[in-house]
Amino acid sequence: MRTRLPSLMSLRAFEASARHLSFTQAAVELNLTPTAISHQIKNLEQIIGTRLFIRSNNNLTLTKTAEAYQESVRAAIFALSNATDRAAESSDERTLTVQCLGTFAVKRLLPILPEFQREHPDIDLNLKTIQSFEAQFHNDFDVAIWHGTGGWEGVTSMAMDEEEVFPVISPDLLKNNPTLRRPEDLIHYPVIRTSSLILQDEWPFWLAKVGVRGLKFANEINSDYLITSLHATIDGLGIMMGRSSVVGPDMAAGRLVEPFTIRHRSYFRYHLVIPARSEGLKRVEIFRDWFIKSFDIKV
Repeated sequence: MRTRLPSLMSLRAFEASARHLSFTQAAVELNLTPTAISHQIKNLEQIIGTRLFIRSNNNLTLTKTAEAYQESVRAAIFALSNATDRAAESSDERTLTVQCLGTFAVKRLLPILPEFQREHPDIDLNLKTIQSFEAQFHNDFDVAIWHGTGGWEGVTSMAMDEEEVFPVISPDLLKNNPTLRRPEDLIHYPVIRTSSLILQDEWPFWLAKVGVRGLKFANEINSDYLITSLHATIDGLGIMMGRSSVVGPDMAAGRLVEPFTIRHRSYFRYHLVIPARSEGLKRVEIFRDWFIKSFDIKV
């Protein structure tokens, strides 16, 4: 079987052209001329044996073959770029790549990182926030903060404090609407729910724990990121299920309040995660020890 392997430049030209649906914009992005982009596309079409673009009235559209090919090419470029980054970072003993979920990064990690920098000025930080545990995210970090029950393959994980979940609301929304005296009163408020690929929507869990089953919210706002839900709640759009691990700073500042005194322990929590390939690296050990001390992790 003959192996067809296009040049990387042809693949990059195709991916950029397919994304922009414009040879001109692809040329600007790749610092080439439109003629050069067109030449690379022709080379790729010759290898594949079919057209990838349909040109008509100065418009560019993808053929069926190109639509199917586009995602594979994009994933391959992404994977190759990540592999190159990892190779470069692994050879640089100064750089520590920390992967972290967005809400935890913004609310808990970033505010204390200046302390780490002061203590370890010889370590350069490379921060990567994620919202998914898809396979391509598993290999581009030295140390990470993940959320779940633990037990991930190929990594060592250290659990942080147990997490409690409970409703939180902005003081203004609480003041200007019917008082929340009991969980059943939630039907008077818009409720914000987070449909994240990582974090569970724990509204059903909390309602079951307080003995309120089958409650139909009158109004729901759905968000795909916890940080979006958090800021929507602060801005008074509704009431959300707070997590003790991340809402503390906003509660302390008075941006959020707890309408009930009913908290329940979640099955999930944040973990400090170290992949097997990072074990023994000095910069990882330094960060691990600092993180354990900063968050008072019991080991």
